Amino acid sequence: MSRAAGGQPTQRPVQEPDSAELEALLARCASGDRSALETLYARVAPILLAVLMRMLKRRDAAEDALQDVFVSVWQRARQFDPIRGRPLAWLVSMARYRAIDLQRATRPAVALSEVSTLEAQREWEAPNEDSEMLGSGALLRRCLEQIAAPQRHCLLLAYQEGLTHSEIARAVNEPLGTIKSWVRRSLLVLRRCLES
Repeated sequence: MSRAAGGQPTQRPVQEPDSAELEALLARCASGDRSALETLYARVAPILLAVLMRMLKRRDAAEDALQDVFVSVWQRARQFDPIRGRPLAWLVSMARYRAIDLQRATRPAVALSEVSTLEAQREWEAPNEDSEMLGSGALLRRCLEQIAAPQRHCLLLAYQEGLTHSEIARAVNEPLGTIKSWVRRSLLVLRRCLES
């Protein structure tokens, strides 16, 4: 670490590892070479940790996720295909997916009263869109109003909040099968309305 003017420490930018080297290391990992995994860790762990820290906001969670990522790398190294993309992009995507999984697993359940409040505050139209988009926003709102309130809540939780069916079932205290049915039927109603 160097010192900037005024005595403040500055961090040197992390240099992106060479793609050819990473490809070779992944190929060696695929063949069971543990020293290749150690070298790969040394080359990319700081980059992946930075990605995980940005997403998870806690160093301990990011470090645990990093460990999980490298276990996955060891198990899935032979799935890497250099024709489909760069090795660093593949590794970063593994880190991102792991962080997303952890975020979903720790997302708190939403109370039905909170869902009602959220829905009441929704804005279905963007203020600066052209008239065609505004018209489709009004149509969407009309079509959503045709769906019963509990089913509409579930649809909003699924498609605007990104909750899974299981998370919705916990949030609204309904059986999982009921939630799946409500979401499926609501989508059919919505599609029919929008197409008419």
